[in-house]
Amino acid sequence: MERTFDTTAKTEKELQALQLEGLKWTVNHVYNGSEIYRNKFDEKGVKPGDIKVLDDIRKLPFTTSTDLKDGYPFPLRSVPFEKVVRIHASSGTTGKRKVLCYSAKDVDDWAEMFARCYSYADCTAEDRIQIAVGYGVWTAGWGFQNGCERFGAMSIPIGPGNTDMQCQFLEDFGTTVLCCTASMGLLMAEEIDQRGLKGKIALRKMIFGSERASDAMRTRISELSGVSFDQLFDIPGMTELYGPGTGLDCRYHRGIHYWADYYILEILNPDTLEPVQPGEVGEMVVTTLKKEAAPLIRYRTRDLTRLIPEVCPCGSIMPMHDRILGRSDDMFIYKAVNIYPSHIDQILSNIKGVGSEYQIVLFRKEERGKDHMTLRVERLHDSHHHEDKHLGKAVEHAIKKQILVSCDVEIVDHGSLPRSERKTKRVFDNRD
Repeated sequence: MERTFDTTAKTEKELQALQLEGLKWTVNHVYNGSEIYRNKFDEKGVKPGDIKVLDDIRKLPFTTSTDLKDGYPFPLRSVPFEKVVRIHASSGTTGKRKVLCYSAKDVDDWAEMFARCYSYADCTAEDRIQIAVGYGVWTAGWGFQNGCERFGAMSIPIGPGNTDMQCQFLEDFGTTVLCCTASMGLLMAEEIDQRGLKGKIALRKMIFGSERASDAMRTRISELSGVSFDQLFDIPGMTELYGPGTGLDCRYHRGIHYWADYYILEILNPDTLEPVQPGEVGEMVVTTLKKEAAPLIRYRTRDLTRLIPEVCPCGSIMPMHDRILGRSDDMFIYKAVNIYPSHIDQILSNIKGVGSEYQIVLFRKEERGKDHMTLRVERLHDSHHHEDKHLGKAVEHAIKKQILVSCDVEIVDHGSLPRSERKTKRVFDNRD
């Protein structure tokens, strides 16, 4: 299938030429347009003219979330206010939100990128796309909406929550694509199953944003909703980098194609800030190539992933990274071992009889006592209580073998752990 909304570059060499052109433009743009960036460059002793090849990106200073907070309410702004047509903010719940400015061209570029996502998911203009993510100041709803309109399909902008209305719209409007968080996807799949809608609605694809979805969760969503496993897609994105729509895994699901004609992705060791080898896990660091209002120069996202050093069977020249495996600041330390929730996620996905939902609870039984970890795991909906002991031992053994720590495992009823239309909280650290 020929893709629309794809890059003008047809070869890797042409793509790199686009990147170098965009990098030079961005460095010159921020140096002349932003006092914050100019000061950072001067402290680093680098001038725009020093950027001659792509590897020269390593001469540039890093940007972090601290720069966004310190520059509130209009951090990293590199254009006059009369060129700012919109702001968006992160959905953070602590401190001041990360606020980013957008020019008209930024909004247009973002819509073009997002339309490419729908194209890579093999959507067509005949699709009816139900957008069940948050609108308002958040980037999610606007991103899915503008991209859908640019792509040319029918949008159904319902927003999150309200499962009664969601199901009614699935039936009445003939929705074919549902866009939501993975947690919302599970919630909707359970509603579809309970209401006997599977096979009676036209839903054939789901596009998940905002959070990682384990294979166990995906399998469960597919079984309950009737949507084929290979029609569940991941879409990354963050407010700092336009919003959702900065990449998508295609129908082959070998990795997430990211739009390297709009930003450069470095994968660095979060401790040394040196590049890791292709295929090794590191922190995503992004530099925008076309963003006008609030460009990013080597922005440390704290998201962890790895580059996938292979060519996708789909034929796209767009490089790939893995799903977001976690965040460097989401890691918790237990018994002197660094653990990411994605570790637990992956282990549980490979154990037969385990459901898709779990919670990690960390606590101490007394002041200055030893750390304890309890892993609450749902059993599958058709599993029996008498299998709990065997299932719990299997989980304990797998955790011990692969992460090298011991934990208590509590098997709970299917559906007993919370569902949410937003990101589901799974780690509860109750230690002081």
